Amino acid sequence: MSVSDFQMIQAWDEVLRLSKVKAGQTISVLCAPHTHPQTLRTATIAAQAAGAIVTKIELQPINAEKATSRDLMNYLGETPLTNNPVALAALKSSDLVLDLMLLLFSPEQMEILDSGTKILLAVEPPEILVRTVPIEADRKRVLEASKLLRRAKQMHVTSPAGTDVTFQIGEFPTISEYGFCDEPGRWDHWPSGFVFTFANEGGSDGTIVIDRGDILLPQKNYVSDKITLNVRDGFVRDIEGGVDAALMREFMEGYKDPEAYAMAHIGWGMQPRCYWHTLSLLDREQTVGMDARAFEGNFLFSLGPNNEVGGPRTTACHLDIPLRNCTVKVDDTVVVRDGKVIEEAFNER
Repeated sequence: MSVSDFQMIQAWDEVLRLSKVKAGQTISVLCAPHTHPQTLRTATIAAQAAGAIVTKIELQPINAEKATSRDLMNYLGETPLTNNPVALAALKSSDLVLDLMLLLFSPEQMEILDSGTKILLAVEPPEILVRTVPIEADRKRVLEASKLLRRAKQMHVTSPAGTDVTFQIGEFPTISEYGFCDEPGRWDHWPSGFVFTFANEGGSDGTIVIDRGDILLPQKNYVSDKITLNVRDGFVRDIEGGVDAALMREFMEGYKDPEAYAMAHIGWGMQPRCYWHTLSLLDREQTVGMDARAFEGNFLFSLGPNNEVGGPRTTACHLDIPLRNCTVKVDDTVVVRDGKVIEEAFNER
């Protein structure tokens, strides 16, 4: 269903309010030719209405000769901001950057955040953005869960499909995403609503079964037959299964980078306004798959880079894989049981 400009401006008004935008602050709107025109137009109007000084920075796409799809997360690390000191300086001097282009996993993004500038990523279509406008309760709930994860040393995940994997954690920080930026140097993504950390280097062992109906991203496919990943010493050593497994293997092999097989972030979704089924209703090029990443009760794990939390891996290959029906145990506390978030696990802390 289409969205009116009025609805989008209302949505932006609320997100900017939650992000503590004040009159006189500077907002840079970072965009590209692929940016949704309604998102760009309404973001600019809302930022001006909030009294901000607004600058639009449009950069041209790169990496078309390397990526195998049009998905914005298909090839990471290099962005149109790479080797562009003029644009970088402008973004670092802003109070808030509205990233309507996608800078994820880039050193330039880290440099902007280190300067104290906030970055809010918003690249989903207006229909998804309006449905998933963040609320204060999202922040409170995610932060409560992050307290538990921040203290933990181990995560154990099982499922009826056969997943049984253990992650040693604590080497990297815990990240909370709730859809707005309310403090200097914060990055967030609208929509979102999940908590995660990164597995320790070499600290992942066991079996992960991607079951029928689970989702591969950036492929944006529902798996039709099981894929079994054998994980040892922090890396996927074997990918077993039928056609879906073969497609996954070839996709990863195409990057010619052994670091693509490393375990990266691990956590669980907590956003009740995101849904597992949404991907089935959209054309692949309409979305980057944030519903799949954030829907409540998933176990979301990724393979590839960990440089956004200070790790050494900068591989361009990155897969996010949300699983359903898992039980996630953090140290001795079950936080997700059979795909359902256990609220009491956080309320008692």
